[in-house]
Amino acid sequence: MANRTVIQADALDWLSTAALTGCSVITSLPDISEVPTLGLEGWRSFFSRAAALVMAAVPDDGVAIFFQSDIKLDGVWIDKGYLVARALEDSGAVLLWHKVVCRRPAGSIAFGRASYSHMLCFSRAVRADAARSTADVLPQAGKMTWSKAMGVDACVLATRFIERETTTRTVVDPFCGYGTTLAVANALGLDAVGVDISARKCRRARALTLAI
Repeated sequence: MANRTVIQADALDWLSTAALTGCSVITSLPDISEVPTLGLEGWRSFFSRAAALVMAAVPDDGVAIFFQSDIKLDGVWIDKGYLVARALEDSGAVLLWHKVVCRRPAGSIAFGRASYSHMLCFSRAVRADAARSTADVLPQAGKMTWSKAMGVDACVLATRFIERETTTRTVVDPFCGYGTTLAVANALGLDAVGVDISARKCRRARALTLAI
């Protein structure tokens, strides 16, 4: 039976000392709306540091998969996929794939939050088998366990890539929220570790189960 551990902690503090042997990461870094006291530039700094800490903690035989939705502030779009890639430029990691996940049907008009998300996979040593490639565009993210969740279908794709293309057998989400990533990993037979600063979200993340 797959194991799940959920830790209530500040993710940046936890990542600063974490050595994720045998682990890969699937996560969605917090949006500015989740840390409003930082302001835009403070959030950008926080976001970039978080991305870099995630990659630093992932072992060479693992991958880090980020699921990020662009936002619009004062009429200007902020590309969070770009922010992740820029933060990882000097880490020695390479981009294995970049997928677009539709959160609303193609052709939808969005006001403020994009109708798509970026899903980007990075690693230092893993290289994907091109013969087992999957679609670059996912037509839907899948069931949402809360408003800012990574959709279940997107989680399944990411977890199956880890299972198929790496030797790691534990999925870590340092910003786990309600635990969608953890529940999908367990449903597919992998162990899971989640971290969140919110006690309420940690309780939800410990209890969430999904049938895949």
